[in-house]
Amino acid sequence: MVLLGAGLLAGCSGLDTREQRALSGGAIGAAGGAAVGALTGGSPLLGGLIGGAGGAAVGALTAPSGKKR
Repeated sequence: MVLLGAGLLAGCSGLDTREQRALSGGAIGAAGGAAVGALTGGSPLLGGLIGGAGGAAVGALTAPSGKKR
């Protein structure tokens, strides 16, 4: 189990800022969507899918472009 976790984390080491934000936004959105789906009597799976997609999109779209003004 520890090796699996280490392998998954090592795969994320070469991501740029936009990719990191999309990944973390997707994870946060999926967790939040699943929780809301479960608490409201809906489907946690569907809530997680919608939340994950929305979170990834928001994370990627709000990432700084790297250009300074």
